[in-house]
Order: sequence, then C-alpha cells, then structure tokens
Amino acid sequence: MAYDEELAHRIREQVQDVPGLTEKRMFGGLAFLVDGNMSVSASGQGGLLLRIDPADTDALVSEPHVSRAVMQGRAMDGWLRVDDEAITSDEDLRRWIDVGVAYARSLPPKR
Repeated sequence: MAYDEELAHRIREQVQDVPGLTEKRMFGGLAFLVDGNMSVSASGQGGLLLRIDPADTDALVSEPHVSRAVMQGRAMDGWLRVDDEAITSDEDLRRWIDVGVAYARSLPPKR
C-alpha cells in the first residue's frame, strides 16, 4: 500500500515552518525528519507512524486508535501507529505531530 498523499499534504502544512525539516521516503511512507531524526510519517500502512519518547509509550497506546508499531514482527516502544480515526481533525493531527516533532528535537542532530 502506498502512503496517503492527502495525509502527507496535511502533515506538510502543519510542519512547514519547523526548522531543520526534511522529507524522506522510508518505511514504505513519507517521513518528516527534524535535523535528520524521524518525527512523523504518512505511513504506507495507513495513518501515521510516529516516533516518541519510549517512556511515553504505555500512556499513549492507551488512547483510542493508537498502538505500538510492529517492526520485523516486534512491537516497538518509542514507535506508534496512529490510525486515521485518531487524526480526522487538523487539531488531532497537530497534537500527534507535535509529540513526534518534540521528541525528534530532543535528540542530537544527525549529520
């Protein structure tokens, strides 16, 4: 499945003023990186793939339509799948993007 172009556009509108932002195709979707660190992606599996502080995983997966991302058969702390149902409004999308961008900013820049 290809990533959702409309969702990618919605993300792009929300992050266009984030310093150090780049776009890159990865994990079957279109990722938005801050200083080289993945923050959020329009996932090739639908919805968002979101990078978060691993310590926040349990609290965030308790929310509706949010689960740990599974990579190579393993559920990963620090990575979330946020289903389309959780990002229907721009405010909902902004909230999740802010979580991913804040975590990416907390990491050392990649060069």
